[in-house]
Amino acid sequence: MDYNAPMNQVPEQAIDRVATYFQALAEPTRLRILNLLREREHNVGELAQACGYTAANMSRHLAVLMQQGFVKRQGRGTHVYYLIADPTIYALCDLVCDRIQQQHASQAWPQTALTKKRSNSARRMAVA
Repeated sequence: MDYNAPMNQVPEQAIDRVATYFQALAEPTRLRILNLLREREHNVGELAQACGYTAANMSRHLAVLMQQGFVKRQGRGTHVYYLIADPTIYALCDLVCDRIQQQHASQAWPQTALTKKRSNSARRMAVA
């Protein structure tokens, strides 16, 4: 398997777009949203409650996911529901999660990941 081929084929001017795509996925709350939307569509209130954030905060995360084409919205009467626009995102997420699980099985979680998780939790509590 040639691991260099796909990235080598991306034009130089598209590299920033690729980085922005991955940045949208680099926020744990957005990954939680994608996970929830994998099960079924949700409105902002449902997502906010499930993630422990305000509706305004959830709307900002959803806007980023919509901008990258991961999520779309559908209005039904007075309600707006969010659903997955590009289900291929789950192939990428599953690939990364599988790799992380393999690393976890072969060694203990790196201490830096635990420290970062704790600081993110503290930051989330401060924001909420």
